[in-house]
Amino acid sequence: MPVTREKAQLMSASEVDRTLVRLAHEILERTHDLDRLVFIGIRRRGVPLAQRLSKKIESLERRTVPVGILDISLYRDDLSTVSHQPVVNSTDIPFPVVGKDVILMDDVLYTGRTIRSALDALFDHGRPARVQLLVLIDRGHRELPIEAQYVGRMVQTSSSEIIEVKFQEIDAIEKVLLVERAMQEA
Repeated sequence: MPVTREKAQLMSASEVDRTLVRLAHEILERTHDLDRLVFIGIRRRGVPLAQRLSKKIESLERRTVPVGILDISLYRDDLSTVSHQPVVNSTDIPFPVVGKDVILMDDVLYTGRTIRSALDALFDHGRPARVQLLVLIDRGHRELPIEAQYVGRMVQTSSSEIIEVKFQEIDAIEKVLLVERAMQEA
């Protein structure tokens, strides 16, 4: 049975926060019309990213960026291998996406399949003017031609390594870890 072992801590809570401050500034520098900007977090850990970045921009610009939550459970191309009965959480996008500049957010970009699924789910809600991608960690190994416009940190990994993002809101701890699959001894 495979288990994991921690190899390194890639980011502390303060490093995550500093990275989000930098990303908020990058978003503001590249956004021409803040009135069209919306954030959509991919459930689970894309949601705290979107919420935190919205708060950071609000503190800088004194205006709120609307935040939506996207559940991609039924859009995954590996649905049959995940579970016989996938757990479907709710999508909550309380604003129209038509004509908006959407920044889709997730914690880790790996093969690109999650983002492909998220795009399918997003476009079921309408056609945005533009969709960009923001990720906290880009670890490479793409299987699809998907690229993030906003990246917190690039981390080269091997196929046996995993990035674990821990957020206070979900995990009651804040850090980013590099872990490695290891075989459990019998």
